[in-house]
Amino acid sequence: MIVKSLKAVMKVMVLSSISVAWSMACAQSSQYLYQGTIHIPVEAMPGHGMVDCQMEVACRVGGQILRDGGNAVDAAVATAFALAVALPRAGNIGGGGFMLVYMKKDDRVVAFDYRSMAPSATKLADYVGGDGKLNGKQEAGYMASGVPGTVAGLWLAHRRFGHLPWNKLVEPAAKLAGDGIRVTVGQALSLNWAKAHHRFVESSEAPRVFERADGRDWKAGDLLVQSDLAWSLRQIRDHGADAFYKGEVAKRLARGMKAHGGLIGLSDLAAYRAEEREPVAGTYRGYHVVTMPPVSGGGTSVIEMLNILENFDLAQYGARSAEVLHYEAEASKLAWRDRVRYAGDPAFAKIPTAGLASKSFAATRAKLISPTQTISVKDLEPGDPWQFESKETTQISVIDAEGNAVSTTYTLGSDFGSGVMVEGTGFMLGNLISNFSIGQQAESVAKGVAAAINNVLGPGRRPVSSMSPTMVFGKKGLWMVTGTPGGNTIPGTVMQMIVNTVDFGMNIAEATSTARIDQQLRSGILAVEPEVSPDTLARLKQWGHQIEVSRAIGATQTLAVGEDGVIQGAPDPRRPGGVAVEQ
Repeated sequence: MIVKSLKAVMKVMVLSSISVAWSMACAQSSQYLYQGTIHIPVEAMPGHGMVDCQMEVACRVGGQILRDGGNAVDAAVATAFALAVALPRAGNIGGGGFMLVYMKKDDRVVAFDYRSMAPSATKLADYVGGDGKLNGKQEAGYMASGVPGTVAGLWLAHRRFGHLPWNKLVEPAAKLAGDGIRVTVGQALSLNWAKAHHRFVESSEAPRVFERADGRDWKAGDLLVQSDLAWSLRQIRDHGADAFYKGEVAKRLARGMKAHGGLIGLSDLAAYRAEEREPVAGTYRGYHVVTMPPVSGGGTSVIEMLNILENFDLAQYGARSAEVLHYEAEASKLAWRDRVRYAGDPAFAKIPTAGLASKSFAATRAKLISPTQTISVKDLEPGDPWQFESKETTQISVIDAEGNAVSTTYTLGSDFGSGVMVEGTGFMLGNLISNFSIGQQAESVAKGVAAAINNVLGPGRRPVSSMSPTMVFGKKGLWMVTGTPGGNTIPGTVMQMIVNTVDFGMNIAEATSTARIDQQLRSGILAVEPEVSPDTLARLKQWGHQIEVSRAIGATQTLAVGEDGVIQGAPDPRRPGGVAVEQ
């Protein structure tokens, strides 16, 4: 579906039939006193904006940009650069991601794809050993890194929609890196974890920056100075994206790659482009849902899951009942199977995006769901979306005082990415090569048959991602901005946020704090957070679900616009440090 004008789409939406009024989910704070609500969103003052992200110091940078007259894009760009300093395990300039931008005056959502790209020298054989099995080079080390896209993506979004000067947006991050930041409890835990789990063994630079010289563990209050990162950020501040892709940063990066056997060269950096794309969109019980198109596989999965669930009356069962969890798990399973088969880089493969996002296709998949018996993943085949075609980490959410909005998710892949930092650059590189379906591709090559997947490794290709920055629009326009880190758990987490608010009238804080599930395709396991009741789990087991109590699933950063126009924020408590900062 092409999102040319949201007003044109919303004119045909019939919202009067929605049984749960948004006024329950997004009431004024004074009303919460009389509703008995446990989880209450943070609220901005009328006429103010808000930034929601995972680290307070970065969110405060974005909030200050709003106060200085910047718009949502300016605040998102500044926050993203600040997260590269404050959240080195995920925030980055060495990885890539996706961004949705809604500009109210244009009444249109635009998608920016700044996903990392495989270098021109990439070969499948480099990642497969003599025994035909993967050799691990796609997971860690210099060969695991793709061409980073973050700087190009932030630059493109700013060029299209930014208001304040570029240097003003990058300067706060450069100052944070040079002056140093006081380590929080969460940062100390992540840095000490990385040392204990040998995440930095592939390069000497990362331990020099992220391990203490005296050998002791980090503790809250220690000062972390990142001088080389400050240099890189100052180069980007003064010379824009060219500094990273053609200038001094590029030269250092390419020189280090060559010295250590990596694949990224100067020509790869100079050739990289962030792409502007049309989002993929759908409706769910009258609400308009806009999310990321391919090369995101997560966005189409969110739409497909919601379309499947629309065939069932979830509200009658009650929030987080066994029935609701069962239908969500089955919808996840079906969407995952279709994603594995069809998701890929649209520059290299035909992706049936419209078919995957169609109501008719979802109806055929919904017929496979039994109310009291789970589908066996072993025998589950992908659907055929082609017949329904007509002739698409860490999260930042921003809404400004003018009603413009940004949802962006970006990543290094694994925690601390490839474990590699090139000398003199100060930033970690991602391990996005591991996101290609290399194992399946290698098996197909060994058998001499064509791979029945689109997500194949090759020069210049972007690997499929689960990242799914999402916006939801209601009768009065923009309603909710959300997204989450969490790898393969991302699409299901976003889907559950929407179901919780639309079907069960939760406010965004309640929807965020409610226990989640994650249906895994390969193992067939249904992971559930510990808060799901034993009685519910017993019923799910009776229906054939393989239950495994999980650690926390996802970490959404969600903003919503109330009926009174007040912006509300709900940082996820599942990861430490998340805040919503008012303009």
